[in-house]
Amino acid sequence: MPQDRTPTVRYRNATAFLALGAIWGSAFVAIKAGLSAFPPVLFAALRYDVAGVIVLGYAAVVTDPLPANRRDLAAIIVGSTLLIAGYHALLFVGELETTSATAAVIVSLSPVLTAGFARLALPGDRLSVAGVAGLALGFAGVVVIAQPDPARLLSSDVLGPLLVFGAACAFALGSVLTRWLDAELSIEAMEGWSMVGGAVLMHVLSLALGESPAAIGWTPTALLSLGYLSLVASALGFLLYFALLDRLGPVEINLVSYVAPVFAALTGFLLLGERIDVATASGFVVILVGFVLLKRDAIRETYAGWLAEAQP
Repeated sequence: MPQDRTPTVRYRNATAFLALGAIWGSAFVAIKAGLSAFPPVLFAALRYDVAGVIVLGYAAVVTDPLPANRRDLAAIIVGSTLLIAGYHALLFVGELETTSATAAVIVSLSPVLTAGFARLALPGDRLSVAGVAGLALGFAGVVVIAQPDPARLLSSDVLGPLLVFGAACAFALGSVLTRWLDAELSIEAMEGWSMVGGAVLMHVLSLALGESPAAIGWTPTALLSLGYLSLVASALGFLLYFALLDRLGPVEINLVSYVAPVFAALTGFLLLGERIDVATASGFVVILVGFVLLKRDAIRETYAGWLAEAQP
């Protein structure tokens, strides 16, 4: 079915896209603010206790939420372990030692990593020279940001960005495996079950790490951070994502990863007094160029479609 690209619809899509970028970008700031009151893994688990119930409830209203076969169950397991638990546990711990903007920029590597993992999962689909260059630039961007010193690889200023990079890897691998499984379960139901399952896994991990609910400081900032992450960044954010994925397609929606760091840097500066350094800004540009090289054909096709639709 052809997409409706009238000016009104384009304006509405653009507004929703920017809103999603703002919501997911400011989520990094909410994480940073909440980490002063919550143990990190427990914080992530509590976030998805709430969001998982909301998204799964939404899935029950709009579609059949029950898994029908082994592929559906496998997709839920992958989503729970990699997309939710693996990604968020590493991200929340990593943000203890990074700024919001740095974390958002490193996470913007996810589309580049996803393309790389997809090529590995499909050996017959080889990367071109430009594609290899794009993948290499993505990794180079993280190196520029982390600036690893071999003598200080375990120092907090290097370990934090590396943990966030691990989170991006977990998300990218989970995305590829989910596509490879090609489950029949709707994306709303898959996300809902993954959130609930991921929350359970993070609670188990939190206990294993010795985190205690008694360590939570229930301050207004803590409640605001948890509420924003659960209700706005997760529940509302993913509902916006579902709608935009259907309207725009995977190439355009991937670009939200490059809008979010801008909002993360802005809100981090305004609310937490964080400043973005030259290394983070440079790394962002390098990662963005890598994404363009990897997705150049899809971007060219999308741009050609826009031009065709704009013709009278």
